[in-house]
Amino acid sequence: MTEKLQLTKSDRQKVWWRSTFLQGSWNYERMQNLGWAYSLIPAIKRLYTKKEDQAAALERHLEFFNTHPYVAAPIMGVTLALEEERANGVEILDDAAIQGVKIGMMGPLAGIGDPVFWFTVRPILGALGASLALTGNILGPLLFFVLWNAIRMAFLWYTQELGYKAGSEITKDMSGGILQDITKGASILGMFILAVLVQRWVNIKFAFDVSKVQLDEKAYIHWDKLSDGYKGIQEAFAQVGQGLSQTPEKVTSFQQNLDMLIPGLSGLLLTLLCMYLLKKKVSPIVIILALFAVGIVAHYFKIM
Repeated sequence: MTEKLQLTKSDRQKVWWRSTFLQGSWNYERMQNLGWAYSLIPAIKRLYTKKEDQAAALERHLEFFNTHPYVAAPIMGVTLALEEERANGVEILDDAAIQGVKIGMMGPLAGIGDPVFWFTVRPILGALGASLALTGNILGPLLFFVLWNAIRMAFLWYTQELGYKAGSEITKDMSGGILQDITKGASILGMFILAVLVQRWVNIKFAFDVSKVQLDEKAYIHWDKLSDGYKGIQEAFAQVGQGLSQTPEKVTSFQQNLDMLIPGLSGLLLTLLCMYLLKKKVSPIVIILALFAVGIVAHYFKIM
């Protein structure tokens, strides 16, 4: 019987140390994927002895990954456990299962990192250090540096270990379908997170009009007939309050009609198009450059 492969504490510590450089090679195409793969190298070398298996594992972890750099640690721990089980012959742990768990976890956890670390812990420690520094005490910046890194490194280690133990528990009962349920749930959650990000970050506005209608004489403000000075301003505000238009024409833009139909439809369609192109193996760099080109041309011709 073959002895079960298992990561040692030393292996996990090497991964923990490397994970501090998660954003050391951040890129616009796959964001933190290079730092993520770099972090996992000690574990991959321990679990896979054949060069082709090591290369396959590295390629698997070069897919898109992005979350808060500190809350990546529990995801790293779960991934270590899943890779450990896969190296021991668990067939159900294919590339899609491991990637699905990563994607499902990185979205929700990313929303935790900013308020906890950037908006709470760091400002508190910064205020403490600054108060000492203002009195001329050299301990101010030193205290901030030591405490911040102690908290950061401790959080990375213990949450990575927590994720590793949780991942080990998940993979114990393979026949009960626990991992399939988690993978499915993580994928669904990932889609919800994607929808929220599309609504927030993908923004397309069309600039052209579809109709111009001349209003009745009594339906708009006659600016040349208003009183001089502040009285004219008061009259204008009063007429706006009565529902009068500020222009003699009612202009309806294509964007207004689109927003009345389905708000955010253009952003959703663009996202679906990009997903389709990625599925067809079109390079993300080509897609990004194409978006730049289309945007410039559309702006020049006043389409967007």
